[in-house]
Amino acid sequence: MMLDLALENCRINHDIVNIGIEDGEIARISKSPLKADKTIKIKGNIILPGLIDAHVHFREPGYEYKEDFRTGSMAAAHGGFTTILDMPNTKPETNTAREFKKKIKIASKKSIIDFGLHAGIKKLKEIKKITQLNPASFKIFTEEIENHKISRIFQTLKGSNIPITFHCEDPQIIEYCTNQLKDESRPEIYSIARPTIAEELATTNAITFSHHYNHPIHICHISSKKTLELIKSIKAPVTCEITPHHLLLTSEDLKKWGAIAKTNPPLRPGKEAITIKDLKMIDIIATDHAPHTLQEKKANIWEAPPGIPNLEVTLKLLLTLNAKKRLKLARIQKMLSEKPASIFGLKNKGRIETGMDADFVIIDPKRTGKIKADEFYSKAHYTPFDGMEYIGEPVMTILRGKLIMEEGEVFKNRGTHIKSNYHR
Repeated sequence: MMLDLALENCRINHDIVNIGIEDGEIARISKSPLKADKTIKIKGNIILPGLIDAHVHFREPGYEYKEDFRTGSMAAAHGGFTTILDMPNTKPETNTAREFKKKIKIASKKSIIDFGLHAGIKKLKEIKKITQLNPASFKIFTEEIENHKISRIFQTLKGSNIPITFHCEDPQIIEYCTNQLKDESRPEIYSIARPTIAEELATTNAITFSHHYNHPIHICHISSKKTLELIKSIKAPVTCEITPHHLLLTSEDLKKWGAIAKTNPPLRPGKEAITIKDLKMIDIIATDHAPHTLQEKKANIWEAPPGIPNLEVTLKLLLTLNAKKRLKLARIQKMLSEKPASIFGLKNKGRIETGMDADFVIIDPKRTGKIKADEFYSKAHYTPFDGMEYIGEPVMTILRGKLIMEEGEVFKNRGTHIKSNYHR
């Protein structure tokens, strides 16, 4: 059998295999040589399923000056990601069926990788319409929606199995603390203005809804050990994520980076922060890629917008932990490929098995360098990880059997809208 493409000498765990691709899917995995129209030599480098980022903000429509689907997807491919799920807080928001369809059209023309969409929430009748379009989830910002409305949202989605994704921070606590501290100019004060108790209360509230309605929820970007303890202490269909900045930085980094490291929820003091040892209790790593202009981020800590661009640094940071024996490669694969696909209904993604989409990231574990924000494909040329030395980096990204990144160069491609499938 002559295949479309063969990937030769791929390292999976401790085995060297050849992978055959036909019609964009994995057709064969073999230790024997494969015949194909085209062969790519992997040279014994590590191959993982294409990474899936379940939480990005590509800013389009409305804020294209910060990022758009072309630059965002190029940044993703550069970082080893083959699928992203975009958040709804654009302008206009993706909270009606009409706007959901519009964003699909925009992304289908511009994204070079596969994509799915989280939906916002406006009216209950729009929830039912969007449900028919297979969203990744419905997103709730707890600062914006009252409890009685949240209850009705759960009732409307009953029986659908579509997750409700939560940004958990209590608005009253944040307002009170911010008013007490807003005359302070020290950047690290921002962490105290949005304390962990705000996250813990809002998370408890979300879990209570999930438990009561027996409906799946996903908690975004958890930032504190106590929040994680709450999630694991209550029996409910709840999953959660952590970002690389909440995992690897603390509020001390605000002193050095100022608003460059500003994010919501904020970075935490070391004693409150989640550590690498806690990853076994967390479902996925998501970048929360949230780009702004450098000029916007140069404002003071209160006026600068929150958000950090992470698509092009995340894998390098995690591979460095792997090289230092602090994080197993199997956990990276689980948290950045397998589990995101499972949680968000991406049936053909996340695993290297026959019949799955031929999405891969090839890693050279010995490649070293320094993170350089000025080399990003993202429009946001800043990061609090700038200058950090890394060990291991993605050298190829392959989407549905097509090479879309090699040695830092990103190529033209047309991604596909992936409909989340929650039939169980």
